[in-house]
Amino acid sequence: MTACVEAHHLRKIYGQGKGVRAALDGVSLRVSCGEFVAVLGPSGCGKSTLLGIVGGLDRQYEGELDLFGRPTRALKDGELARMRGDRIGFVFQAFHLLGHLSALDNVLAPALFAQDGDKLRARGEQLLVEVGLAGRGGDMPEQMSGGERQRVAIARALLREPQLLLCDEPTGNLDLETGAQIVEIFGRLHRERDLTIVAVTHEKALAQAADRVVNLRAGKIVDEVAPELS
Repeated sequence: MTACVEAHHLRKIYGQGKGVRAALDGVSLRVSCGEFVAVLGPSGCGKSTLLGIVGGLDRQYEGELDLFGRPTRALKDGELARMRGDRIGFVFQAFHLLGHLSALDNVLAPALFAQDGDKLRARGEQLLVEVGLAGRGGDMPEQMSGGERQRVAIARALLREPQLLLCDEPTGNLDLETGAQIVEIFGRLHRERDLTIVAVTHEKALAQAADRVVNLRAGKIVDEVAPELS
């Protein structure tokens, strides 16, 4: 099966001298297109660092990374930015909604200067329906619960119809019940859209929805298992 992500011996160093620390220490990971992979591990093990590199947000690392069959080392900054904008969606723990914009306008924010505005607006409204927020497009973030704000963030990540969705602790700020609802959304998106998802998390509940669980400890992959065995 074709790989969306193929990483080889990724290494990321912080600090200098005696303070040097390897956030990632030789991580190799292959994610097939259409696969849902959870990277599971405690805080500080390198999960977010790995996601930042895979998403093209961090280019200062050792090792090699191919995205959609293209070596990212060969891409100029602008080319990588276009790939990121067109083919990768991001969902973060902190939601990152703009408080002065409505839910719908937050969903549309990645396409602020797009020429096909009416088409995208209709798509944004449909995405809100898909994440369980029908009729809530005019609500402001301050009127919404944490779970509702995360649903808006998921809809925003899907606006450009990405092939790859990267999620950084997407249930970390939510209670158990609300987190379970968000996990259900990811599972449904994966099944219905054949969407490739890489989610980093310390919560086993999210990992249970994945096809494969990669356990990360102290910057190293220690094993890969089916979720029911994790």
